Amino acid sequence: MKKNIPIAVKSVQALLVAFMAVMLGFPASGQQTTPAGTPLPATDTVVRELDEIVITATREPKKIIDIPYSVSRIAYSAYRYDRKIGSGDMLSAVPGLFLQSRYGDHDVRFSIRGFGSRSNSGVRGVRILLDNIPESEPDGQTRLEALDFNSIGKIEIVKGNASSLYTNAPGGVVNFLNDLEFEKSSITQFNQFGSFGLRKNGFKAAVRTDHYRFLTTYSYINYDGYREHNTEWWNILNIALETTPSANTRLTVLGYYVNGEIKLPGSLTKAEFEADPWQADPRSVSRDEKRITTKGRVGIRYNASFGRKLNNEVEVTGYGTIKFFHRTAGDYRIINRYGVGLTTRYVNKAVLWGRNNEFSVGVDLFAQPARIEYYDNIHGAKGDQLNQLENENISNTGFYISENFEIIKKRFFVLLTGRYDHVNYTVEEETLPARSDHKPYSAFTPKLAFNFKITPEIALYTSYGLSFDAPAGNEMGSPDPAFLFNPDLEPQESGNFEMGIKGGRFRWESDFLRRLTWEATFFNIRLNNEIVPFEVLGDVYYRNAAKTNRTGAEIGLNAEVLKNLNFGVSYTWSKFDYLSYTARTIEEDSTGTLFTVDKDFSGNIVPSVPVNNLYLVLSYAYPLGRHVHLFAKASYQGISGMYVDDANSDKTAGYNLLNGLGGIDLRFGKFNTVVSGGVNNIFDVTYVGFTNTNSANKRFYEAGAPRDWFLTVNLGYTF
Repeated sequence: MKKNIPIAVKSVQALLVAFMAVMLGFPASGQQTTPAGTPLPATDTVVRELDEIVITATREPKKIIDIPYSVSRIAYSAYRYDRKIGSGDMLSAVPGLFLQSRYGDHDVRFSIRGFGSRSNSGVRGVRILLDNIPESEPDGQTRLEALDFNSIGKIEIVKGNASSLYTNAPGGVVNFLNDLEFEKSSITQFNQFGSFGLRKNGFKAAVRTDHYRFLTTYSYINYDGYREHNTEWWNILNIALETTPSANTRLTVLGYYVNGEIKLPGSLTKAEFEADPWQADPRSVSRDEKRITTKGRVGIRYNASFGRKLNNEVEVTGYGTIKFFHRTAGDYRIINRYGVGLTTRYVNKAVLWGRNNEFSVGVDLFAQPARIEYYDNIHGAKGDQLNQLENENISNTGFYISENFEIIKKRFFVLLTGRYDHVNYTVEEETLPARSDHKPYSAFTPKLAFNFKITPEIALYTSYGLSFDAPAGNEMGSPDPAFLFNPDLEPQESGNFEMGIKGGRFRWESDFLRRLTWEATFFNIRLNNEIVPFEVLGDVYYRNAAKTNRTGAEIGLNAEVLKNLNFGVSYTWSKFDYLSYTARTIEEDSTGTLFTVDKDFSGNIVPSVPVNNLYLVLSYAYPLGRHVHLFAKASYQGISGMYVDDANSDKTAGYNLLNGLGGIDLRFGKFNTVVSGGVNNIFDVTYVGFTNTNSANKRFYEAGAPRDWFLTVNLGYTF
């Protein structure tokens, strides 16, 4: 029987074939031609452009074309006029990355190839870095309060298994980098206003001398939210200082401080969502569910190159963290965490048997003790009586090794990486009855990858590697009160295969298709013991599914069709199935009574992941003389429906979103003013923006943001 292929899929397939045909018809990189066919002198434009696209999240700075797996980089210029509040404002265009924003901004679920989709709060399965320092905790869980996109200069995304380089990174790595690459000293004052009480004000100061670069940003964010019980506010301060003590050394100091509060409206039943998607869960309101956060980090990094040809490099990064949280989901919980970490790496570049060879080795250490106090929650206020006191410690010790060898000169490369990790959890109860628990996890995860350059700007790549993902600390809880840690919960492991092709062509003298970059990737992942959430009376616990198969494809393309007219498309197709999975579920009958039942979910589709995810964007910049530049952008995102639980008991409706924005950049002498504004969800579509997976009481649904507008006014001065 012939299957129906969605029109969106057919359109993307046709578009990709057309652009590949155009790309393959371009001349070789060493020579360019005019429209009339007259040869031009070789300017090496392609190589020069690709040299600028460098990724550091791969542990070693490398050009995208030289990395044998799927990666993306987004520069500040790509989102300069955007809203820049949540990660979805910048990252929705990345193929393979699916973002679900809870409550509109703060709590974003990152999912790459299904990893991270299990998290009902925070980020899991994807390693988050800020300036190449782990923002993820030792157990892999991450909250994104410290990100200020007025300070971020570029974002790097490694898609797919990165467990051979990082702890708990089966889905990949996202690295947010503060902007330390500015050319001149400047100061900018930011102002943003928008729907639902959105207000963001702050400043950015950048100072450059012959000896150092200094960057500091501060932002205050206030947001009332589009749902009941949905307000939040944040203060974010970032500081970065880079100095060069000598010709071949660099010293960098990086720090941030954040404090704020977010109210949590909770998830809804289907009947509640259909009646009023903007209401809050009554239980969340009665508990005054919220998170109060104070956190900070200071890091110091030292780089040095040495050797006769400066072919050796050493880097040492030390950092300390503080994280103080108040949480009122259920009880009133106060969590005080202090962390200390160390990351080192050594790199040697040499010529062996006439071939280039790069060898590196590194060590990561991170320990984070915590003291957790439990009180009664009296409508969001802390009770007077201490009910429970726990001392917790989560630590991670890991080392990696990497060998990259040139088999055929400038053509064929092999990369072999491997990492050993030991993640250790301990907990002690100080209140009676005093008890303790301890659970370690460890594994070695190798990866083999090949990169073959058809031309200097087109590469085929493939890789196979193992991944290991230990449960996060908040996933260790047991539904059986006799245990502190769930004795049955095991780490999930997987074998990850991918193959793809990537490339770029640049013809700046042409009037048509001046720039074209593209990538297409196919992947297959086999998981054992996939960790999935389930819920009991509002409390979330985790269990292992037996075997899961994930097959998918990612396509990304960006082109400057005409001068200053840019078009981009990204498409992700995902087919994720449980091969074998029998689980004991806890359900609730019509009277509110809980009961257990064993169910077989084999053959079901993995929830919270859309089969089709399509993103299109068209932008145009128009210079009105030397001092005035206009900018406009329109984007479309189409998401297919998602199952809400392992039983596939219900599926959300697919949705289509259209966004638009415009801006003007005014430059007169040393003064600069940027005014931009836009409307998101122009047609005011009501849709499920976040699925609360495997809720026992069927509270699966949280609404995505309705139509909203924003206006930005930034004032700058360059010294």
